[in-house]
Amino acid sequence: MSTRYVRILGYLFLSVIVCTAQAKEESSRPNIIFILADDLGFNQLGCNGDSPIKTPNLDRLASTGIRFTNAYAGNTVCSPSRVSLFTGRDSRLLRDNSNTVELGKLDVTLAQVLKYAGYDTALFGKYSIGTQMGVTDPLSMGFDTWFGMNSILEGHRQYPHFLWRDNTKIRIQENESGRHGLYAQQAFTKEAIKYIRSKRANPFFVMLAFSSPHAELAAPDQFKQPYKGVFEEEVYLGMSTGEPSDKYAWYYPNRLKDPYATFAGMVSALDHYVAQILETLRELGIEKNTLIFFSSDNGPHEEGGSNPVLFRASHPFRGIKRDLFDGGIRVPMIASWPAMITSARVDHTPWTFADVLPTLAEVAGVDLNVVPRVLTNGNSIAGLLSDQPVTMAERTLYWEFGKQAGDANSGIVGDVYQAARRGKWKAVQYGHDAPCELYDILADPGEATDVSKIYPKIHTEFVVLFEKYRD
Repeated sequence: MSTRYVRILGYLFLSVIVCTAQAKEESSRPNIIFILADDLGFNQLGCNGDSPIKTPNLDRLASTGIRFTNAYAGNTVCSPSRVSLFTGRDSRLLRDNSNTVELGKLDVTLAQVLKYAGYDTALFGKYSIGTQMGVTDPLSMGFDTWFGMNSILEGHRQYPHFLWRDNTKIRIQENESGRHGLYAQQAFTKEAIKYIRSKRANPFFVMLAFSSPHAELAAPDQFKQPYKGVFEEEVYLGMSTGEPSDKYAWYYPNRLKDPYATFAGMVSALDHYVAQILETLRELGIEKNTLIFFSSDNGPHEEGGSNPVLFRASHPFRGIKRDLFDGGIRVPMIASWPAMITSARVDHTPWTFADVLPTLAEVAGVDLNVVPRVLTNGNSIAGLLSDQPVTMAERTLYWEFGKQAGDANSGIVGDVYQAARRGKWKAVQYGHDAPCELYDILADPGEATDVSKIYPKIHTEFVVLFEKYRD
């Protein structure tokens, strides 16, 4: 056998080894689905406590995966929380922590990061953080496919008159002339399932961002019916009398006779649509190597007739949406990845939305050092996503609400709300001139007893921290 022939055989053999290794590496990369609810409280899932709302499918997902009890949103309202999720940055690195913030054209999103690992990327649902078409819309920020809503106000309609398919606005004729023919959450789920079913050579990343149970309150009758007569309803008047019934009535003007049954139906509808996603994965045989996260963008709301007190939506925490007490920022969080998580558990590690981007990068095998312009101060929690979780080092988590533009709905224009957590300590300061309150969040999850005078050294450390970031 000639030397040349041996050399050729050697090259061929080496090529087979390399290609096989590459194929194995690519096949081991999980599909990733991040499901985000809108304004869903920590205690509005059955698995997290005593909610009167039935969520059997999400409860089942938690019973086979990881239920995180100390997961935090990026902020207490939609836009800064979602920018944090998409960019891996907490309030310390966001240029604006009000509800007016959007992505900048130079920001690097988790979708763009996953493209470095060869992922196909798609977004279905609410996208309210990049309204400049051709600049910060989903297609410009790393998503190959997009179907959904493109502004905060669009997200206020459960039966929208139009949606966006990629960068084209499409009429929803089923919802014209006052008809309720196509429920937004149903449409998002249907499109996501269609995408998941499509054949592709690459792993996929799907962001399924529901616009529910955010107001307006509306749900198909099949989901409302089980709750009719369960609650003592208080009719929501909106603008039906000619005067606003509350400060949000301008956004939600329609009268609603059964707001509580409607709200409960909205949450049950989400549970149903999540089940459809899970069933699709099982049917396709890809459930085992698909990493799923389910969470909410912030705490529960009180808009359009919703009653978070009735539903004990934040229990056992204090506060709701627009608060920096834990009720406004601690959110439900479930992770499922059967290939890596074979035994269900409850995990108490504190972490935030800023950690999602570095986590997905590590899971996908992306070295963030080679991604141009990426800027994150989050930490990967990939080490928690297995049956042998690592112990993460203690660190300080930080939130800021109202910086620069402020938030008129919250009455804090020109002021700043701040919160931070380190270990068992949580500090909150509601404005420049307000006192800095200190809580032992483990002993006092409801943040009822300010212990700043008992632990002055710890209190001073947080005061200094707040002054540093406020300036």
